[in-house]
Amino acid sequence: MYDAFLDAYPEFATTKRLDGLRGSEYSRLDAQGHVYLDYTGGGLYAECQIRDHLALMGGQVYGNPHSKNLTSLAMGELVEETRREVLRYFNASADEYLAIFTQNATGALKLLGESYPFGPGAAYALTADNHNSVNGIREFARRKGATVTYVPVVDPELRVDGDALARTLASAPGATHKLFAYPAQSNFSGVQHPLDWIADAQAQGWDVLLDAASFVPSNRFDLSRVHPDFVDISFYKIFGYPTGIGCLLARKAALKKLVRPWYSGGTITFSTVATQNHYLTPGHASFEDGTVNYLSIPGVGIGLEYIESIGIDLIHTRVMSLTGWLLEQMTALRHSNGNPVLRIYGPTDTRARGGTIQMNFHDRDGVRIDCYDAEKMASAERISLRAGCHCNPGAREAALHFTKDDLAPCFLNADRITFDEFQHQIEGKTTGALRLSVGLATNFADVAKYLAFAQKFVDCRVQDLPLASVAVG
Repeated sequence: MYDAFLDAYPEFATTKRLDGLRGSEYSRLDAQGHVYLDYTGGGLYAECQIRDHLALMGGQVYGNPHSKNLTSLAMGELVEETRREVLRYFNASADEYLAIFTQNATGALKLLGESYPFGPGAAYALTADNHNSVNGIREFARRKGATVTYVPVVDPELRVDGDALARTLASAPGATHKLFAYPAQSNFSGVQHPLDWIADAQAQGWDVLLDAASFVPSNRFDLSRVHPDFVDISFYKIFGYPTGIGCLLARKAALKKLVRPWYSGGTITFSTVATQNHYLTPGHASFEDGTVNYLSIPGVGIGLEYIESIGIDLIHTRVMSLTGWLLEQMTALRHSNGNPVLRIYGPTDTRARGGTIQMNFHDRDGVRIDCYDAEKMASAERISLRAGCHCNPGAREAALHFTKDDLAPCFLNADRITFDEFQHQIEGKTTGALRLSVGLATNFADVAKYLAFAQKFVDCRVQDLPLASVAVG
């Protein structure tokens, strides 16, 4: 099987170095028998990252950087050095961009949403394929009187409707402020949406928010070639450690439009109670509320250096080789009566897509197998996947053919309904799908084991699956 794979994907042989790293930096996977296929949920850290960070912290005394004493200055320099490394890694000019540290990508998006100058006459447009943290910005927009427009995605590949996008970008010519948001790579389907949209939207007066959280772990992202106004990132998605650190990369010209709705410690030059006034600190500091996670931030620099030592293009080659092979193998799976074993939501080839594959298994009679049951069965074999809608309701609704009429009754309750009540309202329709995603440390044995797991559904019937006896190991 491996020889046939290499014949089909000879470029995979150039990524042999990653097999060495699998043994030296991720040995815990094989030692514990894990098959980790949830890289869109979170990357895995290398052992050297932990060692290097521990050595850095153990070799000096570091204090809160909001001071001028020796320990504060030492820490402050490490934070600023990491900030420079972030800009350099994404090839972003310091004359054009600022790197603002946040808790995660969601924190970066909330920061933008609460500060963007929405109001009557303003507009927020976004693709239906977006993470909930991007969807959530619509609440800031609505409360301030701005219009909100979704651009639909089209089944089966779940790509954006090009005509609808063109109409949306051409709309609201007189709007005071316009923000357009979309993901570089869908966290649901793996679809990679064109980066050309950035310049197209900007030419029509839109500020552009690019959600890059799912894109950057295995793709080169060069901010000297594309110039979105705002970019959100979670670093643990790229290299696993540290968690709790994200970033908003913002063009300085666009950042001037933002208006902070409050101030806090760390964001001001000074404030006064007597006159109830304050001055925000210029630059990134005015957006970093309180004290940044200063002891973890140097770990970001260590992680970026580690990825650079490997090469993002090498990682991309491995991810796409394994993804292409998996797509071919899984789409070929058939029950003996000819029915497909599974349905993939999104592209079934590697054109303009990443290493995230979304699917549901079906029994021989075409009955969909609950994704949570499939996840539990995989866990029993120590295969880590992810089931659900993955915080992307728009892509889920398009993939599973939910309509407005299906969902409207779920929101008739003025307070809220439980998840069980939601399932009752949708009359037994599945609520999600099973997602696998490959990454830096994935090897061929991992995807081969997943294929063997998938083959167990051939000729099965839902009622015969041993779900009651499945024990998660």
